[in-house]
Amino acid sequence: MNTPVDLELDHDTAALADRFKTVTDELRGEVGRIIVGQNEVVEHMLVTLFVGGHCLVTGMPGTAKTLLVRTLADALGLNFNRIQFTPDLMPTDITGTDIIEDDGSGGRSWRFIPGPIFTNVLLADEINRTPPKTQAALLEAMQEYSATVRGSQHEIDKPFFVLATQNPLELEGTYPLPEAQLDRFLFNILLDYLEAEEEQEVVKRFTSEVAPEPVKACTNASEVLAFQRLVRRVPIAEGVAKYAVDLVRSTRPDDHRASDMVRKYIRFGASVRATMFITLSAKARALMDGRYHVTREDVKALAKPVLRHRVLANYYAEADGVSIDDILDDLVSSDMRMANAEALGTSHG
Repeated sequence: MNTPVDLELDHDTAALADRFKTVTDELRGEVGRIIVGQNEVVEHMLVTLFVGGHCLVTGMPGTAKTLLVRTLADALGLNFNRIQFTPDLMPTDITGTDIIEDDGSGGRSWRFIPGPIFTNVLLADEINRTPPKTQAALLEAMQEYSATVRGSQHEIDKPFFVLATQNPLELEGTYPLPEAQLDRFLFNILLDYLEAEEEQEVVKRFTSEVAPEPVKACTNASEVLAFQRLVRRVPIAEGVAKYAVDLVRSTRPDDHRASDMVRKYIRFGASVRATMFITLSAKARALMDGRYHVTREDVKALAKPVLRHRVLANYYAEADGVSIDDILDDLVSSDMRMANAEALGTSHG
């Protein structure tokens, strides 16, 4: 475990941090036996899990979203459920419902039948195809780790990790998530097409007579929860924390840190929730890299998945063909130049 020279870890923390690195390396290896490429996507999903958040996955049909999430759940040793969201899906279809049960002696009582939301890893497929009322039931579970049925709350066991997918092609008959609800997701991950060589490997791997060996579980629910607690204990230097704050604040057009591109193309910037999430995510990334301290590179590397669904572009961006990622690339580059200049000035001073 690589640690700064001025940081002394107690034996238990050091052992858990070493175990964290070992498990994440094993998870990458196991998932990689089934899933070709998508290394950054897998890393972002693991960061989301170890922070205790949820992520939105935007990808074309046929990009192996279900296989990826199921494989990851198996490698984590966690229970997995999938819900296909449709326009006629009701809240009780995902939360469960109460039924009247005969006790055998003439009496009757209510019994709760849990829905598919009661699991560890949930794939909410095409969440934007279901009405707001059903979306709200899922979002309550994500936020509160419970589901309310007939006025009664039912707790969902932790860890609880939701990956919600959106299809960017089909817009007819959809119910896009409002910005306030999008803000509940830690990451917005883009699942793109594979490179040509990777696509060739997929064809070779899944059209042969011999199927890949099933993945083995590298960890379990209780250890995942211990890892989530460890992430919050990772220290962050004041300068790195300030960099994270400045980076998020620079997405707001009325802030003095905002670049010309942000002022021109951004309608609303990210909230303080983004600052908290980017800091926690950077801590998880540091541990996955074998470090017990956060660097500016950790913050920079996770800026786009944290910010791309929290920053709202205006009409001018659409008219000029400028995407959110284009704006964020410019923002991160500008912020890094400013941070390096400040660091250089401090060292000269």
